[in-house]
Amino acid sequence: MSDTMTNTHPYTLEILPPKAEGASYQWAIRRSGKLVQRSDRSLPNEAKAHENGIAQIEKLLSGAGDR
Repeated sequence: MSDTMTNTHPYTLEILPPKAEGASYQWAIRRSGKLVQRSDRSLPNEAKAHENGIAQIEKLLSGAGDR
């Protein structure tokens, strides 16, 4: 699991730390523990991963992905 998790009901944002030195961060969005969406790009730091993940949750909450 990750070190940083943010709850945005009903979604949970999980920040995935790099697996190796110099690698990039990624994120995963879960709903009731099930994976809904995962980042499709590597992000340079934890703050950028969090920012990008929250933006995706906002899209999900607004229904932008339902079209």
